[in-house]
Amino acid sequence: MARVPVDPLRLDQQLCFALYAASRAVTRAYGPLLEPLGLTYPQYLVLLVLFEGEPRSVRELGEALGLDSGTLTPLLKRLEASGLVKRKRDAEDERVVRVSLTRKAMALHETLQDVPRQMVCKFGGDPERPGDLADIARLREALHALTRRLEPPPG
Repeated sequence: MARVPVDPLRLDQQLCFALYAASRAVTRAYGPLLEPLGLTYPQYLVLLVLFEGEPRSVRELGEALGLDSGTLTPLLKRLEASGLVKRKRDAEDERVVRVSLTRKAMALHETLQDVPRQMVCKFGGDPERPGDLADIARLREALHALTRRLEPPPG
């Protein structure tokens, strides 16, 4: 069977474009789940990091999310204006700004518990079926591995 040559410059042959399109689709899929809560997808991600432990410095948040301060600062200002986070200069080093959750954000924690489950359904899976969750976990791990290979080592 003869193999048809593939043009390596065709858009549909680009892994980068497939990842880009998938990322945009996933981000859009979160919209209807987060919009009623007054959150954008990037704001949701900030809250997830803070739910893992707070306070966090702006630098720590940026590292966890892969965002620079120019992107993160306006995002944090909007979260602060909506009453979800507090920003405070570190008492020992005033160059460091620490971000913590408010009671309002902590109250959202319970509501947000169902978002990952709803996203599994949007991915075409069943959150009650262990095989579907395992498939999603394998995809997530493959994407993390790809990111680690492409990112320069810290330092």
